[in-house]
Amino acid sequence: MTPIPFTKAQGAGNDFLILEANPEPLIYSPQEIQRLCNRRYGVGADGIVFLHVPGAETGVHADLRLFNSDGSEAEISGNGTRCAAAYLARKGVTAAPLSIQTRAGLKTLRLVSCRGNRWDFEMFMGAPILSPQDIPFVPNGPVAEPVVGFPLPLSNGSKPVTITSMGNPHCSLAVENFDWDWKSCGKEIESHPFFPHRTNVEFYRVVSSHAVEARFWERGVGETLSSGTGSSAAAVAAILNHQATSPVTVHTLGGDLQAAWREDGVFLTGPAEITFQGELFLSEPRSSASV
Repeated sequence: MTPIPFTKAQGAGNDFLILEANPEPLIYSPQEIQRLCNRRYGVGADGIVFLHVPGAETGVHADLRLFNSDGSEAEISGNGTRCAAAYLARKGVTAAPLSIQTRAGLKTLRLVSCRGNRWDFEMFMGAPILSPQDIPFVPNGPVAEPVVGFPLPLSNGSKPVTITSMGNPHCSLAVENFDWDWKSCGKEIESHPFFPHRTNVEFYRVVSSHAVEARFWERGVGETLSSGTGSSAAAVAAILNHQATSPVTVHTLGGDLQAAWREDGVFLTGPAEITFQGELFLSEPRSSASV
């Protein structure tokens, strides 16, 4: 059985396995991804990043595909993309900015600082998507754009939510505290019928005009210590609801992320740390697929 080299990295407690796949990304079965991400039977991670590093002449430093721990593919991960950037930086890629192609489009990252095996990047997340049909968010009737304060029907009654996309769908709920079963609420919202592609869910508590505290229920993963796109969405939601002003520091269980919503889009600054390198073994044959 041929061992597969891997790198493990974490961004504010959101951890990923990084597998370099040239010339095409390797696609593993959902069952294999679930096993590798399992924290008892595999290496353990919130997701797997398959990274294709093309030649320098392409102008793109890496092409990224991300799979959640349940085996489903995600359009993007803010923390995962920063981890990929840290992987590239460790390999000696020093371009400024770094350009990484994701399923949500080309993302650029600017190195802010480096200390040992930790890199801090400012990542251009793009402009938040506020059109319901582009998120997509499909309620039973017409809805205003942007979707702010929408009464989302749930099993225990409706809750006002803000719906956005940061390249992947998000549902943000403002809360007074986290001393309630928000995880069950997040699980219900993730698969709500109004979200045809499921959704990520973040619960945020306003701390000040420039800070929120957040908890995350990620689509295809469940509870995570942090989320890059989720932190961006929480900051955007707080601003749309006139609860905060850019820039917004998002306090997560895994550390702080800074989200600045500027005229051209959202810029997210946070850490990425290389934590392990090793070899993994597959339990079944792999197959390849083109991007």
